Amino acid sequence: MTITILLILSFILANLPWYSNKLFYVIPLKYDHKNIAICLCELIVLYFVVGGIAFFAEKISFGQIAPQGWEFYTVTFCLFLVFSFPGFIYRHFWK
Repeated sequence: MTITILLILSFILANLPWYSNKLFYVIPLKYDHKNIAICLCELIVLYFVVGGIAFFAEKISFGQIAPQGWEFYTVTFCLFLVFSFPGFIYRHFWK
């Protein structure tokens, strides 16, 4: 159940940067169109947010944290990028 909730949450958070012209849906920007660099920076920050939530969910569920190498973080970041693909398509190709 926890894994399903984390996957749904990561899918939603991966698509958030592409659906709004505000920074993190809160801070209005000076210009109307948010460029791709800002969206990617938001995506990196949201990846760490989901990672922190997953870290604490693992600690609460199992009582300990399994050690991970760089490979784990590379694969999960690539999965996060794949999750953000529908939002990217919506913003840059569909409109």
